[in-house]
Amino acid sequence: MGCLLALLAGFAPRLVLVILWIFSDLVDRAYSGFLIPLLGLIFFPYATLFYVLAYSPVVGVNAWGWMFVVLGFIFDLAHWAGGGVTGRQRYATA
Repeated sequence: MGCLLALLAGFAPRLVLVILWIFSDLVDRAYSGFLIPLLGLIFFPYATLFYVLAYSPVVGVNAWGWMFVVLGFIFDLAHWAGGGVTGRQRYATA
């Protein structure tokens, strides 16, 4: 059950970002191309999602929005680091 929860937590921001990309124009307003949001979806899903949610067409991203984007980047780094630590521990005990 714990593995299922971890799997859902890892895919949740990607799933939300894909749903926003398909059913709304928020991603298209925040990014002018296709490549940057796709790379963000693969490598930094939390930061990309928070940027899309914080973006305003008139002013862009304000200071509070950038704080959320940085928080998303920290979440992404923690997600990557946690996976690396878990992998090392798994092979160290085997």
